Amino acid sequence: MPRTEASSVLTLPPRRDRNTRRGSEVVTSLRVADGAVTPRDAVIAAEVPVALTYNGLSHVVMMTTPGDLGDFALGFSLSEGILSDFRELRDYEISEGSAGIAVNMVVTPERFAGLENRRRNLTGRTGCGLCGVDDLTQVARPLPRVGAGVPVTDAAIHRALDSLPTLQPANRETGAVHAAAWAKPDGEIALVREDVGRHNALDKLIGAMAKAKIDFEQGFAIITSRCSFEMVQKAATLRMPVLVAISAPTTMALRIAEATGITLVALARADSIGIYANPGRIIGRTP
Repeated sequence: MPRTEASSVLTLPPRRDRNTRRGSEVVTSLRVADGAVTPRDAVIAAEVPVALTYNGLSHVVMMTTPGDLGDFALGFSLSEGILSDFRELRDYEISEGSAGIAVNMVVTPERFAGLENRRRNLTGRTGCGLCGVDDLTQVARPLPRVGAGVPVTDAAIHRALDSLPTLQPANRETGAVHAAAWAKPDGEIALVREDVGRHNALDKLIGAMAKAKIDFEQGFAIITSRCSFEMVQKAATLRMPVLVAISAPTTMALRIAEATGITLVALARADSIGIYANPGRIIGRTP
């Protein structure tokens, strides 16, 4: 597209057709630099409301990237303690309407009864970790101690970090999407899920791992976001022994990691990592 000199009033052409099924849409943007205006195509991340219902009961609406929604629904159900085993999800159906997308799940009667007892209706913003919680006792729910896990070298962590960007197609296109990945003990990445919400990405990963019957103790998780409390809480709920974050942890995230036995690695960089809790699973660099 041709460059034009910038004027006092800029206008944009009509937006293109949405393409949210693949998690993004193409729009035309204007780049202003050195006094010139250049129209260009831009790929932006999709963000849509996704409602999760259980046996016909609406429970939560989350702002989510509309991909891997089956993984998201299962992972959210497990990480929030609604289900304790993936087999308690009997079936699900995804339906799309003008207002958003609904994932309608059928769970066992026992789990549905427990959900009704602690039901809350809430709207979750993309960055929300406590949306809709109206009782302080819901913040720090009882969490299990994680298992022994496996030893992980810093070399394995760096291997996973180095390979992760090539496994994030949505973020390469948009620059606005988080990822959560599962790596084997040697650092080979086995699964990656992406979403505009950091906790949604982790829920998608948890759901995918549960469906694939991957042992949560046999490796480590990586998140490309800050390490806030709900990320560690979700990891602890599924007994993930090692959590690696690109950014720093918060105080509450650190306390949960210490209490549950999670090895918390943060500020993971190309030349270094920071170990903030339970360092015993991290062993020195191998030749």
